[in-house]
Amino acid sequence: MGGDIVLWMLGLLILLILLGTHIGVALAVCSGLGVYLMLGSFEAAISILGNTAYEAIRKDVFVVIPLFVLMGDFISRSGAAGDLYRICDRSLKRLPGRLAIATIAGNTVFAAVTGVSIAAAAAFSRIAYPEMKKAGYKRTFALGAVAGSACLGMLIPPSVLLIVWAILTELSVGALFIAGVIPGIMLALMFAAFVIISVAHKPEIAPSFQAELVPLTKQEVRSELIGGLGILGLIMLVIGGIWKGFFTPTEAAGFGAIGAFIIGLIKGMRGKEILEAIYQAGRTTAPIMFLLITAQMYSRLLAIGGAVPFIQGLFFNLGAEPWMIIGLMMLIWIVLGMLVDSVSIILLTVPIFSPIAVVLGIDPVAFAIFGILVIEAGLLTPPFGLLVYTVKGAVPDPSVTLGEIFLGSTPYFILILLAALIVLFIPSLATWLPEVMFGR
Repeated sequence: MGGDIVLWMLGLLILLILLGTHIGVALAVCSGLGVYLMLGSFEAAISILGNTAYEAIRKDVFVVIPLFVLMGDFISRSGAAGDLYRICDRSLKRLPGRLAIATIAGNTVFAAVTGVSIAAAAAFSRIAYPEMKKAGYKRTFALGAVAGSACLGMLIPPSVLLIVWAILTELSVGALFIAGVIPGIMLALMFAAFVIISVAHKPEIAPSFQAELVPLTKQEVRSELIGGLGILGLIMLVIGGIWKGFFTPTEAAGFGAIGAFIIGLIKGMRGKEILEAIYQAGRTTAPIMFLLITAQMYSRLLAIGGAVPFIQGLFFNLGAEPWMIIGLMMLIWIVLGMLVDSVSIILLTVPIFSPIAVVLGIDPVAFAIFGILVIEAGLLTPPFGLLVYTVKGAVPDPSVTLGEIFLGSTPYFILILLAALIVLFIPSLATWLPEVMFGR
């Protein structure tokens, strides 16, 4: 009975989402209705879901999200992202496709202080694309480098998606953060290799070697050093602090936000910019927090209805091989990526998919990194393609079309899926560092 009700509620949930209902509202409605139908008492349903929401929001791990988002907003508004890009550009001056590789390198480092791909996509659309266009890069190639490499923000710690995954599965936030390091670097290297091979094969898409760089003034050198070294210092403070056990993820987020605030002040941020960063962090965080509360209610519905064993039975009674079940999960994630955002995808699927992966014998940390990578790829899939729309809105060139961005980001979509499969087949890429650092 409970399993049937859960299936009906899942059907209703999908219908509401397709009709355009906000995912948080859809989760709350289906959770409330489902629990009421199972218990037969409106008061009992309200009491259970109310307690679930209250207990969810009391978890101190929830503080990590607004603090890391605030840290990223301070860095974005301080101009440090531009400093970082120019430093990467100068450091890679002998490589073919230098500006595209600098974009990938900048996004890799920038991801370690933002945790949100959208912030990276918006920043580098304004910083990197005009430089590549001026240097004669093919538009689809330049746009693809910006949109594709921005996906690194969801894998390299501190990642909001990793935090949400940890909350839902009760895994260690610190362990997931550290688990994302090696796959994140691997993916960045795959992106860079693609750029070098592409330029070597088709030199017309990007100048092989750009002209000599213009010497900087002392003031410009000072600005770049403050921004670039400031970001590297933040990475050492946050990730290094978690790595060495000096901070919990929550404490690291607090120190990171303070460090980003200090960098912003040194770079010239004042009252208006500081308030705008705080307001923007709130606008980014509030919907995520609401989604997490309703997701906990949705998880309670699944638990009361015995949904996970019921759905596991449906999967395994089909006689499907493990690789077929994983392939179905990947397909569902990619299709959902065409319709809803990444946080919503995690909230909808992880409470069901994660226990099934454990039954299949997949390490939960490796599965988390695998899942994040596949969901990242969904950020580049039409028609939703959140990162593609972000690049379209942020790039200072009104003639750029969505089709060009989708076309340019397709190779990165394929590389992300390839990286996901590599992690699935070589789980030690994700599990080795957490085992060394935390002994898990």
